[in-house]
Amino acid sequence: MPSTARKRPRGETKKNRVLPRLAPDAEKGLTRAEAEERLRCGYGNESPKPPERAMGQIIADNLFTYFNLIFAALAACVIAAGSYKDLTFLPIVIINIVIGTVQELRSRRALRAMTLVAEPRAVVIRDGAELAIPCEQSVRDDVAVFSGGRQIYADAVVLSGECRVNEALVTGEADEIIKTPGTTLLSGSFVVSGECRARLDKVGAESFASRLTLEAKKNNKKMRSEMMYALTRLVKIIGFVIIPSGAVMLYQQFRVLKLDFSEGMVTTVAALIGMIPEGLYLLVSVALAVSVMRLARRRALVREMRCIETLARVDVLCVDKTGTITEPEMAVRGTVPLAPDEFPAEKIDGVMSDYLGGADAENETLAALARHFTAPPRLRAVKRLPFTSVNKFAGARLSDGSVYLLGAPDKLLCAGSPHAATAAKYASEGYRVLLLSSFSGDLDDAEKTPRQGTEPLALILLTNKIRDAAPGTFRFFAEQGVSIRVISGDNAATVSRIAQDAGIENAEKYIDASELKTERQIRRAASEHVVFGRVTPDVKRRLVRAFKAAGHTVAMTGDGVNDVLALKDADCGIAMASGSEVACHIAQLVLLDSDFSAMTSVVMEGRRVINNIERSASLFLVKNIFSFTMTLLALLFAMSYPMAPSQLTLFNVMFIGVPSFALALEPNRARVRGSFMANVLINALPAGLTDLLAVLAVVTLGERFSLSPGEMSTMSTIVLAFVGLLMLIKVSRPLNKMRKALIVAMPVCFALGAVILRDMFGMTPLGGRASLVTALVCLASVPVIMALSALARYIRARFPGADARRRPRRVRV
Repeated sequence: MPSTARKRPRGETKKNRVLPRLAPDAEKGLTRAEAEERLRCGYGNESPKPPERAMGQIIADNLFTYFNLIFAALAACVIAAGSYKDLTFLPIVIINIVIGTVQELRSRRALRAMTLVAEPRAVVIRDGAELAIPCEQSVRDDVAVFSGGRQIYADAVVLSGECRVNEALVTGEADEIIKTPGTTLLSGSFVVSGECRARLDKVGAESFASRLTLEAKKNNKKMRSEMMYALTRLVKIIGFVIIPSGAVMLYQQFRVLKLDFSEGMVTTVAALIGMIPEGLYLLVSVALAVSVMRLARRRALVREMRCIETLARVDVLCVDKTGTITEPEMAVRGTVPLAPDEFPAEKIDGVMSDYLGGADAENETLAALARHFTAPPRLRAVKRLPFTSVNKFAGARLSDGSVYLLGAPDKLLCAGSPHAATAAKYASEGYRVLLLSSFSGDLDDAEKTPRQGTEPLALILLTNKIRDAAPGTFRFFAEQGVSIRVISGDNAATVSRIAQDAGIENAEKYIDASELKTERQIRRAASEHVVFGRVTPDVKRRLVRAFKAAGHTVAMTGDGVNDVLALKDADCGIAMASGSEVACHIAQLVLLDSDFSAMTSVVMEGRRVINNIERSASLFLVKNIFSFTMTLLALLFAMSYPMAPSQLTLFNVMFIGVPSFALALEPNRARVRGSFMANVLINALPAGLTDLLAVLAVVTLGERFSLSPGEMSTMSTIVLAFVGLLMLIKVSRPLNKMRKALIVAMPVCFALGAVILRDMFGMTPLGGRASLVTALVCLASVPVIMALSALARYIRARFPGADARRRPRRVRV
């Protein structure tokens, strides 16, 4: 009888035993025994993510590919024909499988170690004490502590405290929502400010975010980079064409040309082998895996493989001030009393000590203030208004009933205030300026109308030290054609001054983003300015979208909750590991040492791998273009394919396989431009057509001079090798010692293989007439490939097509 049990979705933990719900106290939480029992019985917060592929699955995925099955079938055909020497292509296939498997296993091991370093942690209350544990070890009914910058990892109900939550990542609504006792926290959202304790209500696959994730996996395909999409499409096209082509050619060999079984089978196999880019996909996989490992050694964790290609195309890099241009640590440089008779500097110090007393240092600004104002507080704060990235100020009501506000002067000062000019003066000198003011109304009213009823008391001046490596880093990006955009929540004049001191080009072109209301204003500002101050999280995201709409490839660095939306919308989001947990979770790349200067090597690694893959892929497609066109002509004009599989193997190894892998690991700093497949085809097409014309010339002249089939196939192989050498020289420019050595070594190795192992590779000694014809065809191929290359460049310049639309527009600065 068939089972009627419900199939458990991936990631859903089986409940070993039904446990009753608990209502733990917010201060005590669960006991360790209760938590362990829930974890053991399947009530843990296990995410619905796919399990890591096992070693056996990795081996199977590399072994049982579509093209490997075709190679196996072709090998069986050659064995059936009794031409065992033409099985030389098989060891190359086996080597490809081994290299791909070993490299993927190494990459998995490196990524596993890096992921453990960046694994998010949960803070829970167990037996009355705070305990930091991996998120997946939290259980249903745990009392969790959620503070500013932390992502909510399970659905929960607030027990105590108050916080502001942004649910944009799960609902699309960017407004901050105040969460008080009794309200629900949705998994996938994140805490902007404040702190609360909440009981975990739905964990693992039952949580809101997990259900969304499972639904998204049902309805959405995994995103691929342009390069991987183009390669996958190419492989599908070749896979679709190769079987009917082989069937038609086999029929032609036997029925039309009347070849015997062995000769017809070997000729057909040679044509099909030439169509398969057997090492191209392996090359790409190995190059990307090596790149991930190199980035790991530089303490950069790649979360999405496609970001490597994105980094290679980046031409706009958006950065924040704090933590990127400057050190994250702040320091108070002084106070400027605005009412010195009533509130001298000593009294300001006392007010600030009272204001800060008992407050958690949830950001670096508060930490710097707490380090400076160290007097024992006389009063305590009975109610607080948390700072938000929208309001740009915070507040507190003290035990004597007085209310004080602390924040951006432009948000608290009334229009026309004489103190505005003073604040602007200090801001233009690079200080971060905070205004301390008293407020005559209730603290709840201050959030709505902060300027009404405020009395300015003092300006507090803070500074961040510019990172030692920042000027050199920004100079490097300017030399590489990457434009820097500084997007900060601080005063625009302050950010501009600091950006100029750090050496960012055109940093004097700044704008207060609070003035930007419409999409048109944002798009115009994005094209005309370099520094953007007073930016809210929503405007930050809209600026990133404006850069992308202008045709730019945008990378965004960030470390705070105010960066999350922009990180998500950027082509490549890059987080500092020392920043907020949610920023690290959203980003495609995490800098584990939080060192912005590492971005130079990160971007260069992206350019190196993609440029070299593009260059090496051209070598593979030369052979494929030749084989497709040659097979087509052979079918149309009842010709025999001019080469054997063993001869193609010698050519493949010396002028495609070895050079492509050697070049794939070379340095390359050029920014990637245009479409990947268009670039590859434009580079490969001249050599592929030259191969076709040269081989046709060999066949025609060979028949004219009554040369033997063995001589003509050997001549065709030599001509292919010569054109392959010309193509190798082309893709190796600019030349260095390694590339020069490669250009010399490959033809030498080809010649040695053709002479010493001529029986293995089916190379026939050439007579005088055959040698002369071969030399003449090789010489003639030089002007042919040059002319076709010039024509390709002309067509590319004359009809740029999609590439022109992809090219970033020039920024007016």
